[in-house]
Amino acid sequence: MDRMRRVEKLMNDWMFTAQSGEKRPVDLPHTWNALDGQDGGNNYYRGTCVYEKIFDRPDITKDEKVYIQFNGVNSKAKVILNDKEICVHENGYSIFRADITSVLKAGENNLRVEVDNSINEKIYPQMADFTFYGGIYRDVELLIVNKYHFDLEFYGGPGIKVDTEVNGNKASLKIHTYLNKADMDGADYRVRIRLKDSEGKVVGESNGEDAKIVLENPRLWDGIRDPYLYRAEAELIVEDKVTDAVSCNCGIRTFHFDSKKGFFLNGRPYPLRGVARHQDRKGIGNAITKEHMREDMELICEVGANTIRLAHYQHDQYFYDLCDAYGMVVWAEIPYISSHMPGGRENTFVQMRELIIQNYNHPSIVTWGISNEITISRKHKKDMLSNHHALQKLCKELDPGRVTTLACYAMCSPFHPVTKISDIVGWNLYLGWYVPGLFLNDLFIKFYHFIYPKRCLGYSEYGAEGMPNLHSSRPKRGDHTEEYQLKYHEYMLKCFKKHPFLWGTYVWNMFDFAADARNQGGEPGMNHKGLVTFDRKIKKDSFYLYKAWWGKEPFVHLCGKRYKYRAEKVTEIVVCSNQNEVSLYNNGKLLETKKGEHTFHFKIKLEKENNIEVRAGKLEDKAVVYKVDKARPEYKVGKSDSKNWM
Repeated sequence: MDRMRRVEKLMNDWMFTAQSGEKRPVDLPHTWNALDGQDGGNNYYRGTCVYEKIFDRPDITKDEKVYIQFNGVNSKAKVILNDKEICVHENGYSIFRADITSVLKAGENNLRVEVDNSINEKIYPQMADFTFYGGIYRDVELLIVNKYHFDLEFYGGPGIKVDTEVNGNKASLKIHTYLNKADMDGADYRVRIRLKDSEGKVVGESNGEDAKIVLENPRLWDGIRDPYLYRAEAELIVEDKVTDAVSCNCGIRTFHFDSKKGFFLNGRPYPLRGVARHQDRKGIGNAITKEHMREDMELICEVGANTIRLAHYQHDQYFYDLCDAYGMVVWAEIPYISSHMPGGRENTFVQMRELIIQNYNHPSIVTWGISNEITISRKHKKDMLSNHHALQKLCKELDPGRVTTLACYAMCSPFHPVTKISDIVGWNLYLGWYVPGLFLNDLFIKFYHFIYPKRCLGYSEYGAEGMPNLHSSRPKRGDHTEEYQLKYHEYMLKCFKKHPFLWGTYVWNMFDFAADARNQGGEPGMNHKGLVTFDRKIKKDSFYLYKAWWGKEPFVHLCGKRYKYRAEKVTEIVVCSNQNEVSLYNNGKLLETKKGEHTFHFKIKLEKENNIEVRAGKLEDKAVVYKVDKARPEYKVGKSDSKNWM
């Protein structure tokens, strides 16, 4: 029986050498900045640490090869096997592989990975509002393949590429497979392509390295409404024997962006309203598991989002797979961010090639992000613009079917030439947080749309810090209270409703995340703009506000539960619900019933103890609030710098 491609994980029993020289055993995924990258001070260790592992040579035949695959090592990795340098990779967020067959020894093999996240003017990112965790923080595995196999060295790609096109009630799929002709060594080979539906039934078949399959009445990938996936499978057949196989999920859909009407999916308006996501977690950093990723996706689905900006780097393949399966429309990007580095030009091309080639088949992805807030630093403008034009050209060469975008810094003028390079554009605006005046959001949107009526505009970031332990009866900008965050987002949702031409809006951020340079909200090292806390344990009141606007599952939520002790005589009670009528009770007495949508604002006179209850039909929520003589000092932010991280 022929042996097909096999995978052996290398996740356990590594020896880690820290910067101090201390050695200790670790399992993967792992980062050395899980603690010091989250405690503030901007002094987490950035340098080189070493991972070593002894592993036995896999059981292979003379007709097989072994590749080592790393799914994420931040940010520079030098791989050494049995004292021989195998490869050096300079991208902290993508897959990379190397053929190690000729270096393997019988019996034990010594693998050494020197990982470096130190300051480096040639590798992005170097200046940004998040922690650059060092480590081998994603899976490592051995891929064992027949000597006749699909290409494993083409920028870490999957070896198969699928393009789809819809014409009326027909869809055509063009499927390209990657082969290294030198590996084929004159062999008599052919490639067989099959397309299967979600139940595994073959619905189309063709032959050739470049094949075409036509489907009648295809079922479309239709976002969160119906994220239907087909599966394309390719087999390499040499002398009538299948020697290798690759496959990928694929979705059939059309999309386009309109400067006046927003985003369209499969010919119908589909307003993109969603969140941005960073991957890290409290006490874990970026060394997260599939279980963590699934939990993130479940929370994003619960809030009712239909799109995710996967910032500011390439995320784990598993999370892109989740986006496909759950129907999330995705903005994917590289960490070309904040400050252009003349020496990093080639690195932007490497990262963009790897991002596109490794993620080409995901139907969830509709746009490639070229850069983020690149005009924070005003140096090297000419070279920066040239770099952007080259990236735009590269994206179109690699993927003419998707559009490009970039996220502009709030202080970047709408007339700046960088804002006109990508196909569509987004702005990171925190009007009403870093600067006063929530109304300025309306003015900016109207002004931009007036001067550039044919340019597709989105809100790539917006948000306000909100800490679940900080509260105020008179919330104001900069106080970091849960109440002001709710007030801010309520305004923004109403603002966006008035401007349906926005192609997409992205809350910054779905989850709190680490930014070791920050000192805000009384908790150094953190960005608290998330709708959910860093540990994913607390859904802030703003989470339920978005759920009221976007979510389908009926619910009612009483805000301010954590604001337990109140000094005011009359207090405001805010309720979030996707029902159209809410009743408020205090100490068993009905006070008021209101009709409306999304949010309901009540005023009540506080008693000494208040057993507050809200009802919407059979739905209910409760809280106990106490009247006190003086405002609690612990509800007010302590030492904090509420300015932007720059």
